[in-house]
Amino acid sequence: MEDAAVLEPFELQYADLMLLSSLDRGSSSSSKEENKRLESITRTMMENLGPFGPGLLSITGVSKAYSLRHNLLPLASKLALLNDDHRKKILKEHGLGSDVSLKNQDRSVSSFAMQLKYVRSPNQKETHESRTFEQNCIDTDNLNESEDNEFKSLGHIFKELGFCMMELGLCLARICDKATGGQELEQSILESCSAKGRLIHYHSYLDNFIIKESARKKKCTKKPAELIRGASDLICNKNDSFGTDSSLWQQWHYDYGIFTVLTAPLFLSPCSNQKSGEKDCSFVSIEHTCLQIFDPVKNKIFLVKASPESFIIQVGESADVLSQGKLRSTLHCVCRPAKLDNLSREMFVVFLQPAWSKVFSMSDHSLQCAVSDPLSERKTSNLTQEIHKIVPPLSSRLKDGMTFAEFSRETTKQYYGTVGLQSKR
Repeated sequence: MEDAAVLEPFELQYADLMLLSSLDRGSSSSSKEENKRLESITRTMMENLGPFGPGLLSITGVSKAYSLRHNLLPLASKLALLNDDHRKKILKEHGLGSDVSLKNQDRSVSSFAMQLKYVRSPNQKETHESRTFEQNCIDTDNLNESEDNEFKSLGHIFKELGFCMMELGLCLARICDKATGGQELEQSILESCSAKGRLIHYHSYLDNFIIKESARKKKCTKKPAELIRGASDLICNKNDSFGTDSSLWQQWHYDYGIFTVLTAPLFLSPCSNQKSGEKDCSFVSIEHTCLQIFDPVKNKIFLVKASPESFIIQVGESADVLSQGKLRSTLHCVCRPAKLDNLSREMFVVFLQPAWSKVFSMSDHSLQCAVSDPLSERKTSNLTQEIHKIVPPLSSRLKDGMTFAEFSRETTKQYYGTVGLQSKR
């Protein structure tokens, strides 16, 4: 991670996102200067999302974003470390599930997921103004923060932030469609009628120690503050305990949907409460997000830096294909911060994807652009070669005429199946 350069993505203001997404092709009542400004923003945006850019950007200035993020993300850590019965009860009450095995005591992440659904009126045009989200708005400024009620608004905040992020992705898809002269991106997202939201806790070494101790004793007799002190040996020998990939929270991969919308992460560090002996967490600020991307044009790895109130949007492989190579998917991983072993990372992510029945029909142009292997196009470093060994090329996972469901299954199989490239990582 020390060798990675820092990348600050292009920042798109929320007001400009909404303005650009609401403008019809070829028509504008704005001044000449304003039109030039908007054209410049669009051009820069497409350069960043296109085949010669990093494949991501950030959006700032979203109302209530900071408040929603601040209230939701710490709940990921609390959920991850609850006992199984208590966690199941809370998840059920709020309509959440998990898409990782919470029985795996060596897991590097705990994820809590929900399908976020929306409906469209059949008599309305499919524009972002006509979408109706199935959500319950809440006043995030007056949440009850007492311990007994800390999960009371979990489902509401999850939905409100999730639908906000869905709208960001849909607006961006509409702008990209206009810029490329297509209509596949927004239409494909709309046809799916839902997106997947994931509240993710990236475990510190201490978290895994606590989980194992609790499981070993069924009901751990030590207080969390005592476990913090008892974890020092584990952390000193973390490479032996967690394997050779302990520097990464999440291995290198592509997202296979259209857009992935992420909050800026929240980092937590444990500390002991002197009065109760219980484990508390304090917010920690570091210089980057721990999100690493590989830029095949520059043949270089970058660490992404973003402001706390921003959202990051990454291009997925489906967008790469549907845009006929005019957008480029982002190869990325999540690294652990160096010398901060007890730090955990909290994140909320929304995955926008096509309907499962969407059929990929690729022209020769899109086949050449979208399924070429960027890792093998130029001389590569040793690290690039190592990444190549664990990332199955798109050409091996996607065939002309496949549905998105078939593509999803094949991708999962080649990454994580019995003989997948990351099955044992």
